[in-house]
Amino acid sequence: MIKKIGEAGKVALMAGMLAGTAMLAGCSPAPAGQAQKKTEFNIGWSIYAGWMPWPYAQQAGIVKKWADKYHIKINIVQVNDYVESVNQFNAGKFDGVTVTNMDALTIPAAAGKDTSAIIMGDYSNGNDGVLLKGANSIAALKGKQVYLVELSVSHYLLARALGTAGLSLSDVKTVNTSDADIVGAFSSPDAQAAVAWNPQLSVMRGQQGVNQVFSSAQVPGEILDLLTVDTATLKANPDLGKALAGIWYETMALMKRQDAQGKAARAAMAKLAGTTPEVFDNQLKTTFLYDDPKAAVAATGSPSLVTTMTRVRDFSFSKGLFKGASSADAVGMSFPGGKTLGEAQHVTLRFDDSFMKMAADGKL
Repeated sequence: MIKKIGEAGKVALMAGMLAGTAMLAGCSPAPAGQAQKKTEFNIGWSIYAGWMPWPYAQQAGIVKKWADKYHIKINIVQVNDYVESVNQFNAGKFDGVTVTNMDALTIPAAAGKDTSAIIMGDYSNGNDGVLLKGANSIAALKGKQVYLVELSVSHYLLARALGTAGLSLSDVKTVNTSDADIVGAFSSPDAQAAVAWNPQLSVMRGQQGVNQVFSSAQVPGEILDLLTVDTATLKANPDLGKALAGIWYETMALMKRQDAQGKAARAAMAKLAGTTPEVFDNQLKTTFLYDDPKAAVAATGSPSLVTTMTRVRDFSFSKGLFKGASSADAVGMSFPGGKTLGEAQHVTLRFDDSFMKMAADGKL
């Protein structure tokens, strides 16, 4: 559920990792708090079921409502290539971006950009899957080429799937394929296995003779979709965090309604995603949305998040995504309650529940 990488995105990602080498070799990242106070902000997003509330909120006037409340302007900006959106955030072109937990860690945080995850949006509960033609077991993947977006949560999901059958990534050969090309690539008779996310997953799964042998529903809570914001920008402009939380939870409340208004909102999101309301609703069934801020706060403060991020960072380190690092501890993370993972002096990914708490307490 990393959304788009491809060859160009992979090159950009590798460039970002190389840029992070100096930090991981021993230089501390610049401290948060050096950003300027400002009134206009840009938030990047890309198409995925769990992120469609953001463009809908802009279309419906919810973004303007909350931005006006705090006397700021928020632009919700679509980027067709997911990894490019994260790279643009990393480069400072966006103040915030929709991103998975793994990519928040391996792209901005690993490059030394102090990043705060302020909204726990959802987790993939079947939106990502491992597909196989002509067989129906994970063990049958051994020796096969597997088409996927390399160095992504698809890669992570494959590793988790193989582990359940006593296999490892060395037992397969991965073929790096962009999300834009993976449906076509998998339709070739030569392609026997793939890992993908929705909407591509549902299209590929519908091909004749294809079986889904593993999905993210079997590792619930491990593939997380977040809204992250530059920590320094957030510190200088806390009203941005308040407005974004207000936007998210107002949109969530509307989205989950089963009346005509809720149905219309979901249909509008489907249109923005380029799909039908029926397909979009099916994608939502495999997306566990944290539509209640209290539930999001609880999930962010749960010990299971630390366990998940330990798995994710260990996998990322094993794949060389912490370029120049001597251990998985090189990129530090902080969690609510003062908990840290990795080097406390190198914390560049922060799970910040303060704005979700404000929403839960009705203090926005």
